[in-house]
Amino acid sequence: MRVVNVNTNTPYDILIERGLIGKVGALVRNVTKAGKAFVITDSNVGALYADVVTESLRESGFDTALFTFPAGERSKTLDTIAAMYDYMADFRMSRRDIVVALGGGVTGDMAGFAAATYMRGISFVQIPTSLLAQVDSSVGGKTGVDIRQGKNLVGAFHQPSLVIIDPDTLGTLPELYFSDGMAEVIKYGCIKDREFFETLESGDAAEMIEDVIERCVSIKRDVVNRDEKESGERMLLNFGHTLGHSLEKIYNFDGLSHGQAVAIGMVMIARASESAGITAGGTAARIEALCKKYNLPVSDKASAAEIAAGCAGDKKAGGGSVNLVLLKSLGESFIEPTPLSALEGFICQK
Repeated sequence: MRVVNVNTNTPYDILIERGLIGKVGALVRNVTKAGKAFVITDSNVGALYADVVTESLRESGFDTALFTFPAGERSKTLDTIAAMYDYMADFRMSRRDIVVALGGGVTGDMAGFAAATYMRGISFVQIPTSLLAQVDSSVGGKTGVDIRQGKNLVGAFHQPSLVIIDPDTLGTLPELYFSDGMAEVIKYGCIKDREFFETLESGDAAEMIEDVIERCVSIKRDVVNRDEKESGERMLLNFGHTLGHSLEKIYNFDGLSHGQAVAIGMVMIARASESAGITAGGTAARIEALCKKYNLPVSDKASAAEIAAGCAGDKKAGGGSVNLVLLKSLGESFIEPTPLSALEGFICQK
């Protein structure tokens, strides 16, 4: 078993091994004395894994309840969270009990937020089943929901007690979901690890998936250990996300997945900064080629004006400016505060 230790204010381990989905109960029992485990999942993942996870938890002495919501970003709302609270209260959850997030990024974000806020905070465990969640969103303690004005504008930092990653769960997903997660994988190479980026260029991520997952969570672990609450370095993890979140909002969180939007955002911002003489020549073309290799889009019909307008509501914006993550070269990134008034002109450079 591969173990990545996270040393935030609430230390925890990330466990990576094929077949772990059937051993959840014993693993969770190792980190809690809770009597009740409240499993949160979506309609797609629940159909595949809810029974095996709840049965494993029961075998380890947990009284379990299962909450299932309709799969998709459109469920990531305060209304869904309110329904979770009602179910948790009816189940008589106490501060000693634990929430188990079983699913992709949407599930992890919402289950974590419910855990962060129910009774002012209870423990939770992440069991990410999508590549995006395994390499990125399940680690670091960011939780939240979307509101009409933008993505993840309501949330809390709340670290999990444990992250359980079973790469075998990726085999049950449509190809689209693997590609979706590859956007976040590529992001890590762009911002922190040129050698990793080159490995993705020359090899097949699916054939070395455990190495890929471990490398990504290790990079994120190192960043989060140094900047848990995103006051500085952790902002680098948002490469491609400012423009990507705007695209998601333009499409009303339907029709363009998170990973697809981030891929477009990475290519768009790299092209712009390269045109401005900030990023080494040829960088954008390599990012574009790698995204295409993993079946990710690299452009969109939305105009620079529409995308720039959508950035005004991003949680990284404030005081009339937005913090853009730019590259000097592959593996070398930095944060550039940019006036919102100048953003359209910057991203539409040729």
